Order: sequence, then C-alpha cells, then structure tokens
Amino acid sequence: MYQIYSDGACRGNPGPSGIGAVILKDGRVLHEISKYIGTTTNNVAEYEALLEALDYCVKKKLSPVEVLADSQLMIRQLSGQYKVKHPNMVPLHQKAKEYLAQLKVQGFTHVLREFNKRADELANQGIDDHFKK
Repeated sequence: MYQIYSDGACRGNPGPSGIGAVILKDGRVLHEISKYIGTTTNNVAEYEALLEALDYCVKKKLSPVEVLADSQLMIRQLSGQYKVKHPNMVPLHQKAKEYLAQLKVQGFTHVLREFNKRADELANQGIDDHFKK
C-alpha cells in the first residue's frame, strides 16, 4: 500500500501558500512534492497538496493508497463524515473524489501535526523557495 502524507502551509489566512506531500511505500519515500501556489487560504492549500499527490499516484498507477493529513476538516470531508459547504471548496473536493475513484483507497487518516512533519516542511519550503527568487 502507498501512503500519501499531505499538508498545506499558509502565512496568513489568506496569505502566501505552499503545498507539500510525501508518497511512501513500505516506509520508503518514493516521491516528494514542494510547491508555491500563490495567495490562498489554508483549507485550499490542504486540498491542493492532496490533489497534487493524487495526480502523481494516478499517473504512476500507484494503488492502493491511504491518505494521511493533519487537516481534520479535509479528512472528514473526504471520508463523508462532513459535508463540503463552502463554494470555493466544492470543486477541490470534487476533483479529489475523481482522482480517488481511479485508485483503491484503503482509508483516510487524520494524523497529528508531529506525524506529518515532512509534508509540513515541504509546504513551507515551497513558500520559502518562491520568496528567495
């Protein structure tokens, strides 16, 4: 099984934002994502990080997957516990569901921030790298 750890970082809400994700197989890092995504909200950044990772998994045919993130809201929305109400979030949620339909999903797990450190580092690195240019 492949594990996707994702995180969005936002400096201000909204503010400059970055995404980070780590895709693992048997505890080994297969792929990392770090990217600046402009000015947005934290919730949008959380979804964008996951979408980038899911896109990679679909293209590389990496399945089954487990989605792990420290965004309790996103995890609960994806697992169907919460409805997506905010109009800006609906298309992001829909796109995630489209990707997930192409993969075998083993589950959605909310993890504490300390267990999502690498994805958080990558998200912040995306912001830092953008402003170093």
